[in-house]
Amino acid sequence: ASHRVGELLCFIAGNKMATSDSATLSKAVKQQYMDLPQGDKVQAMYIWIDGTGEGLRCKTKTLDFEPKSINDFPEWNFDGSSTAQSEGSNSDMYLIPVAMFRDPFRKDPNKLVLCEVLKYNRKPAETNLRITCSKIMEMVEDQHPWFGMEQEYTILGTDGHPFGWPSNGFPGPQGPYYCGVGADKAYGRDIVEAHYRACLYAGVEICGTNAEVMPAQWEFQVGPSEGINMGDHLWVARFILHRVCEDFGVVASFDPKPISGNWNGAGCHTNFSTKEMREDGGLKAIEDSIEKLGKRHSYHIRAYDPKGGLDNARRLTGHHETSNIHEFSAGVANRGASIRIPRNVGQDKKGYFEDRRPSANCDPYGVTEALIRTCLLSEEGEEPADY
Repeated sequence: ASHRVGELLCFIAGNKMATSDSATLSKAVKQQYMDLPQGDKVQAMYIWIDGTGEGLRCKTKTLDFEPKSINDFPEWNFDGSSTAQSEGSNSDMYLIPVAMFRDPFRKDPNKLVLCEVLKYNRKPAETNLRITCSKIMEMVEDQHPWFGMEQEYTILGTDGHPFGWPSNGFPGPQGPYYCGVGADKAYGRDIVEAHYRACLYAGVEICGTNAEVMPAQWEFQVGPSEGINMGDHLWVARFILHRVCEDFGVVASFDPKPISGNWNGAGCHTNFSTKEMREDGGLKAIEDSIEKLGKRHSYHIRAYDPKGGLDNARRLTGHHETSNIHEFSAGVANRGASIRIPRNVGQDKKGYFEDRRPSANCDPYGVTEALIRTCLLSEEGEEPADY
């Protein structure tokens, strides 16, 4: 019997998830301090995109009052040499507040503040794609462009191993996990539920969530969001996910193909419509847009991941519900196409279309800007026009 117990303990030890030491700190002790009154001071957590175009950074400033609008937040700065955004000899970067949310971690009256990054000379940092996106959105605001983005991600241990997977092997093949229920099918639902509620509290336009095809892979959807709000809300939703995972001691990965082989990759399918597309007979505008997209495939592939298409090349193979990265295709209800027209849109002759090419680690500002440039501003060629 003791031999069997020993085997079992070895099995449990061998399958123990690698989580961060921080997650083992007593949350009950921390809560004693979080329950202390903060007087009339407000903590504002400034959030920005770092030099990778994927990573997020944050730091907190005390304010003497509760901000009521984004204009109430002062500009701030940070050391760009530590975020791959500047040289050490001239490293000050400016944080320009652009969007305010409630803070689900410190709770009211504290705030999360999404910021743009400017260099020492007040020009946008290389990974500040928001500034151009915002100008492009202003050019077409009368067409009321709506977006909905489906953010897939994978929960990993701190060692990079997918959450809940056996340490020396693989779970059963894909099939039962998508929208699955049960301990043997849904890996890490606590994180998903915590993230969903935190986003609702913050005011993020999150509209749903589900377990995905690969075990430990999940998806949340943000939208419908108009114009620049799409990028703002998706980036803050990502930040909240990273913070929730930090509390649980695990890691959220937006890698488009975290596990090679016969496992689904992770995308950020982007649904798009304009006022014209949503009105009766809008299918014609949808088809016109798809025709324009077909003539500009390589430009979009470059805009749809932070490495100019290299990340997506691992995912867009023509297998696992993806199109081939080298070919453009479109179809009704076809999940192996670049562009999918939902079946009900084909029947109603109005609605929206889904661009299935963006990678999970895409910059939503870059993706939404590219769609506007091609579909609404009728740009052609390999480079974006300069207005």
